[in-house]
Amino acid sequence: MADQNLKPELFELNNGTMRVLITNLGCTITSLSVPDKDGKLADVVLGFDSLEPYLKGAAPYFGSIVGRVANRIKDGKFKLNGADYSLPINKPPNSLHGGHKGFDKKVWEATNITKGENPSITFKYHSSDGEEGYPGDVSVTATYTLTSSTTMRLDMEAVPNKPTPISLAQHTYWNLAGHNSGNILDHSIQIRANHVTPVDQNTIPTGEIMPVKGTPFDFTAEKRIGESIHEVGLGYDHNYVLDCGEEKAGLKHAAKVKDPSSSRILNLWSNAPGMQFYTGNYVNGVVGKGGAVYGKHSGLCLETQGFPNAINQPNFPSIVVQPGEKYQHTMLFEFSVE
Repeated sequence: MADQNLKPELFELNNGTMRVLITNLGCTITSLSVPDKDGKLADVVLGFDSLEPYLKGAAPYFGSIVGRVANRIKDGKFKLNGADYSLPINKPPNSLHGGHKGFDKKVWEATNITKGENPSITFKYHSSDGEEGYPGDVSVTATYTLTSSTTMRLDMEAVPNKPTPISLAQHTYWNLAGHNSGNILDHSIQIRANHVTPVDQNTIPTGEIMPVKGTPFDFTAEKRIGESIHEVGLGYDHNYVLDCGEEKAGLKHAAKVKDPSSSRILNLWSNAPGMQFYTGNYVNGVVGKGGAVYGKHSGLCLETQGFPNAINQPNFPSIVVQPGEKYQHTMLFEFSVE
């Protein structure tokens, strides 16, 4: 069913205040511009000026939707209904973000493009049984909509024909001061999580669900990202259990990020159980838009998701979706100034 004739293209959502560029290659957000306290627009996501670098694999998942299963699966192995499955080990010793050619590297079909006050675009992809080692056919859609002057909503849905693990994540690297403004260590963040899932030396959760209180992982109150980052190895790359955010319209408040220089704020809402907070620890001299050089901590990721390696951790919320069920994952990105 995969359409070989689909070409990578760029699409624009623009409501007069906010402008977003998205490509059907991996449903990738390549640019997102929002105003600062003086009404000045800046592009607040890391990325490239053309599609060429994305096609060549130069992006460490900049802006893309990752799947069929986001994050790491231990040793690239899992068992489901008595059968053993082996996945590509693309981040030794684990499988990461769907394997060698996950959803981020696929060309999706763009449909339902609407303009006007609430512009929207839907991307569709059909993942075949056995793709990257995963069982079952899965039909996936991702819809980006500008729901207000400075709000973007993402709805991800997936329907399998066999029991299979599904956990998608949106992997944009944010820098609210502007993509080319250096590191994000002066940004402050509040994460609505009383717990985190600690990891072993290969970044796989140990299965423990640990309180953040009294640790460098505590962002229950707004805190500067750089304040305790030196206490957590290379930086933050951890799954937070979203268990203490207020709710609205079925979505939990996951995080609030603030940049002091521009006064830009991002509030993120989601219905996912977890969120990987990642501080761009492995970004190293990537030449991006306008010749900007992205170094370590140039951006931060807020990847709402099922817990990493949940397929092998019986005490984590299950990510297995049954035939007849629908995987539904919504994210709401609300920008403002303060």
